[in-house]
Amino acid sequence: MASTTEAQGISAPPAEKQIIVHDGKRYTTVREGLAYILVPEASEEEKSKSRDGQGVQQVFYNPIQQFNRDLTVLAIKAFGKDRVAQKQVNGLSRFEKSAERKRKRKEATNGERSTKTPKLAEDAAPTDAPADASAEAPTNGSASTTEPSVSATAPTENGTGDAAHTAPQPTKTIVPSFTILDALSASGLRALRYAHEIPFVTSVTSNDLLKAAVDAIKLNVQHNRLESKINVSHDDALAHMYSLIAKELRSRDARGRSLKSEKYDVVDLDPYGTAAPFLDAAVQSVRDDGGLLCVTCTDSGVWASNGYPEKCYSLYGGVPLKGWYSHEVGLRLVLHAIETSAAKYGLSIEPLLSLSIDFYLRVFVRIRRSPARVKFQGGKNMIVYNCDSGCGAWSTQLLMRNKPSPNKKGSGIFYKHVMAQGPSVDKACEHCGSTMHVAGPMYGGRIHSAAFIQSVLDEVPEASTEIYGTTSRIRGMLQTALEELMLSPEEMEAAEAQQNGKMDKDAEAAAREAQLAAVDPYPFYFHPAQLSGIIHCATPPEAPMRGALMRLGYRVTRSHTKPGSMKTDAPWSVIWHVMREWARQKAPVKEANIKPGTVGYRILGLGNKQDDVTPTEDGKGEEEGEKQKKKGLEMPEVVFDEKLGQDPTKTKFVRYQMNPRENWGPMNRAGH
Repeated sequence: MASTTEAQGISAPPAEKQIIVHDGKRYTTVREGLAYILVPEASEEEKSKSRDGQGVQQVFYNPIQQFNRDLTVLAIKAFGKDRVAQKQVNGLSRFEKSAERKRKRKEATNGERSTKTPKLAEDAAPTDAPADASAEAPTNGSASTTEPSVSATAPTENGTGDAAHTAPQPTKTIVPSFTILDALSASGLRALRYAHEIPFVTSVTSNDLLKAAVDAIKLNVQHNRLESKINVSHDDALAHMYSLIAKELRSRDARGRSLKSEKYDVVDLDPYGTAAPFLDAAVQSVRDDGGLLCVTCTDSGVWASNGYPEKCYSLYGGVPLKGWYSHEVGLRLVLHAIETSAAKYGLSIEPLLSLSIDFYLRVFVRIRRSPARVKFQGGKNMIVYNCDSGCGAWSTQLLMRNKPSPNKKGSGIFYKHVMAQGPSVDKACEHCGSTMHVAGPMYGGRIHSAAFIQSVLDEVPEASTEIYGTTSRIRGMLQTALEELMLSPEEMEAAEAQQNGKMDKDAEAAAREAQLAAVDPYPFYFHPAQLSGIIHCATPPEAPMRGALMRLGYRVTRSHTKPGSMKTDAPWSVIWHVMREWARQKAPVKEANIKPGTVGYRILGLGNKQDDVTPTEDGKGEEEGEKQKKKGLEMPEVVFDEKLGQDPTKTKFVRYQMNPRENWGPMNRAGH
């Protein structure tokens, strides 16, 4: 076998660090997963233009995003297994129904011929009739049993009587189609990995607008020997997706049903920047019977900061906020944009997994055609009132309410979609008196599915670390996302009843409806270090802080978006009470170091030992601090129970990213 350091032709078996010469150009082979891509060697001129250690790339490739690609392959595997199994069940059902219809038509035809036999007997012998009937049967509108192109094996016993067994039934091997669109393919690495690593994939379309990218994709497909599985498309992503939509619209029958759909089971959007321009086409080009939409957005400077609110609104239909939890807000803004894009076509979304990762976000959303589900949308979107210039407290305000009401029979409930009451807060923050600002609208429902996350986690032990180099971080981040989910009391009660088998059909139907209407009552996290900075005290360690809240009867977990973050069902009044107690019991504050009139001064209630009111910088006086002091007298005792607050999981997880190398990040766009 030739050494990988020797130049070889494009037809050589792919290997890592292989040198390939094709059409006078030299390429180095880079391996990721089971795929190999050819990276052109930079010319001297291109090397001179490089900056920050980044060469000028003819086709965009960022090795830092291997985590994104590894995660996506495992997520599509988990999603696809259930989908392919369901397709096989549906295909088998259609096959059985088709066979049953044909059998009945054949019996009816034979019955008609047998009743006509006495009349024909005058010119022909009665024994000739069955032979004639059997010869003519296939031409009387009954298709052959070998015609259906379905997947699964036809049953040998179907309970349809002896007539079904008069001849051996043909065995049908059904291979359900499973198609993926990589709409913005660049080097084609994602498409290559999908074709190599997902065994049930039947076809992957790798599309890009740039001719240089398409040429690179074709070369990579050829080198990986995947011409039979990957279709390379040189087109605008929007044009490609809308062409499928137009083709389906033109093929509808008189009832408005599409005769044949070429939509994809999975549509993957991984642009350089925002995916917003592609959302409308993407939600329509993915199959609407539960297809999967995967979306990446790398413009975190838009959806996770307050620097460009007008840009964020134009792209995602909502305004971001200034705060520690801005990345969680960004996830909900993008989900809101996907939901509103889909709803106008009667399509509903179900977020399966929503992650803020490094400098980008990645969401996995199931799409279904269901006008009934779309009606719940208004009650699952919200605006946020944020004390961004003060203590950081927030409050949510739903745009509508999905209100359960008993039906006429009294045996169940149905949902009314009504106006919501508002506002949920005053103009000034109730905790520090600062001005509240508005953000949103944004998605207010659950951003993860516990069942889906667990199905992806189940794939991780089977994933070889040689192929999936980021499995430790995938396991850690998914475990953290799973722990984020804090069910409401109603959801916990329904889950317990379902687990104990105490739910009848009406109760199960009501639980499904309640799941459609469910919102996330605890959507954002807080950061103890940020709160400590406001009141100028030492930051409490994680375990004592968690233990204090848990001793008060509240649940505490963490957010996957930021190390040291905490999510809890405790209200902000309790959180600030715990922080004041921390400063009093464990980390005393020097009052002289806190300037009168500041947020920390008001939160701690300093300067209120006398009845006089000291003017503050914003003219509010010390009334807010006095209120907090009175509230503190009504609060229960706080015990910083470090043992109670320790992480109960003994397994050590890699929950957050470690800097993989210097100057890592989104990298430069191809050709720049």
